[in-house]
Amino acid sequence: MKAAPRDQLRLLDLQELDTSLNRLAHRRRTLPELAELAALEGRIGELRDKLVRARTDLADLDREQAKAEQDVDQVRARADRDRKRLDSGLVTSAKDLSSLQSEITSLERRQSDLEEVVLEIMERREEAEARVTAVEAEQRELDVTLTDLNERKAKAEQEISGQSGLTTDARKGVAADIPGDLLALYEKLREQFDGVAAAALTRGQCQGCRLALNTSDLNRIRAAAADDIVRCEECRRILVRTPESGL
Repeated sequence: MKAAPRDQLRLLDLQELDTSLNRLAHRRRTLPELAELAALEGRIGELRDKLVRARTDLADLDREQAKAEQDVDQVRARADRDRKRLDSGLVTSAKDLSSLQSEITSLERRQSDLEEVVLEIMERREEAEARVTAVEAEQRELDVTLTDLNERKAKAEQEISGQSGLTTDARKGVAADIPGDLLALYEKLREQFDGVAAAALTRGQCQGCRLALNTSDLNRIRAAAADDIVRCEECRRILVRTPESGL
């Protein structure tokens, strides 16, 4: 294949633009905000589960406290009835009076024990409520951080999109200057060689694979016509001759 030296030099301009687009695409994929968001969303998920557990514990303690308070009320009510019977004077039998007094004493002990249980549950509930409050507060903080991160990510992506748009427009202009057959070869090689299809020959070194050409290859290129398309024998990319090629 042949192409005017000017058209070959335009390949380097096109390659520079394509390399810039690849860098921008890589930058978009590796934005630090993406890693931060992934970590933050993982933490938010853990916190969500933690909040569910904390609220479940609190609800369980509410039911446990309600049951314990109901038990206290039942014992207190029974003791009150027994005291009224005792104070009414209707119970005259010494045996019945002794039995009634014994039952009241037993109920008072039972009520005291149950009230201790209620206090213990209330303490546990207070701790559980504090855990819920703490997790909710942390959740609100993370939500604020998440919003800030998403805004930073959107701003960075917008900046990249703007640069990509300008570079793409410039690429279209350069590509339009290159003959179709040369452009087709360039595009084919770009797919094969990680996006780099054309490289300058600088001081006897291919800038594509960064290897110095041997004397035989350099002589071959020296002998080639100016409009010949030459390729690097090592990486098979298009070698573009420039005043700095060292030929």
